[in-house]
Amino acid sequence: MKLNYKTDYIMKVLLDLSMHFEQGPVHSEAIARRQDIPRKFLEQILLELKKGGFVDSKKGPKGGYVLAMDPGKLTVSRVLRFVDGSLYPIACADKEQKQTCKDFSRCVFAPVWRELGAQTANYLDGIDFQKLAQEAEKKTDKEVLNYVI
Repeated sequence: MKLNYKTDYIMKVLLDLSMHFEQGPVHSEAIARRQDIPRKFLEQILLELKKGGFVDSKKGPKGGYVLAMDPGKLTVSRVLRFVDGSLYPIACADKEQKQTCKDFSRCVFAPVWRELGAQTANYLDGIDFQKLAQEAEKKTDKEVLNYVI
């Protein structure tokens, strides 16, 4: 698993949609502005997320994008697996991947990489977008209430 700007943008888009989940469709322009994502890149991301079953779109003046599922059921690990394919630091350590090397049984690093992947998956399985949206709203509320004299 290697995070890049695209992955970061995908997470921000899903967080934004999670924060507006109860409010109906969100225009891509609003997401681009709030999350500081280039509009063209955002359209590509939204298309990919739609193909992956993470978002739905509605056309028309009241249209936009919505999460395809409850944010409480959408985990960070699920998104990362969709984007990157694996949460393991090396493909041969992931039991679900078909890649293995001929020396894996003798490799002293194999148990380290397997444990790291398992711990990462366990941790990220426990983080859903509803929790993240609540945290983001708390941080936003603090910023609004931060009076400077």
